[in-house]
Amino acid sequence: MKELNSQKIQNKLRNKFLKSGVKMIAPETIFFSKDTKVGKNVIIEPYVVIGSKVKIGNNVTIKSFSHLESCKIENKVEIGPYARIRPQTILKEGSKIGNFVEVKKSVIGKKSKVSHLSYIGDTHIGKFVNVGAGTITCNYDGIKKNKTKIKDKVFIGSNSSLVAPLTIEEDSFVGAGSVITKNVKKKSLALTRALQIQIQNYRRKKK
Repeated sequence: MKELNSQKIQNKLRNKFLKSGVKMIAPETIFFSKDTKVGKNVIIEPYVVIGSKVKIGNNVTIKSFSHLESCKIENKVEIGPYARIRPQTILKEGSKIGNFVEVKKSVIGKKSKVSHLSYIGDTHIGKFVNVGAGTITCNYDGIKKNKTKIKDKVFIGSNSSLVAPLTIEEDSFVGAGSVITKNVKKKSLALTRALQIQIQNYRRKKK
């Protein structure tokens, strides 16, 4: 009985949003909550789950296999595929969250991008920021959660670890493959790398 009631509720919600103009591809695979709010010109691809307390603005695209809960999505945002937007997250206008990205208790600023394979937690990201693939905010030290601040027009290189508490000031760059543990000043380049060693004509020892 519970399953039948759940199906009826979902069908009712899907029909409600279809009538209001939400474009759904395979609506039978999309799940809403009773308190879901959706704006105009929204596209939702198959296999999307929207939990409680989600507010979606206008001209938003949510791609397949994404999961949203207790978050606010402003206008012209693109999410997914395979994205997880966790509670207390705000995605500002024109921002982009790409595939295999998890965001928790964070603000992603206007026209900022976190496009691939990243974890962003307890973080405030400013405007026009690019976060490279494989970037992780190391927000938990085993006792408490710490905050990361990434200000406007920052570029974070791929495969970087940002160890909170941390502030990265405006117009700064973080080199790919870096572990950043200290604050980065405005218009600076921060990177941490071991020297690359190359041995010519190298041959492995035979067993």
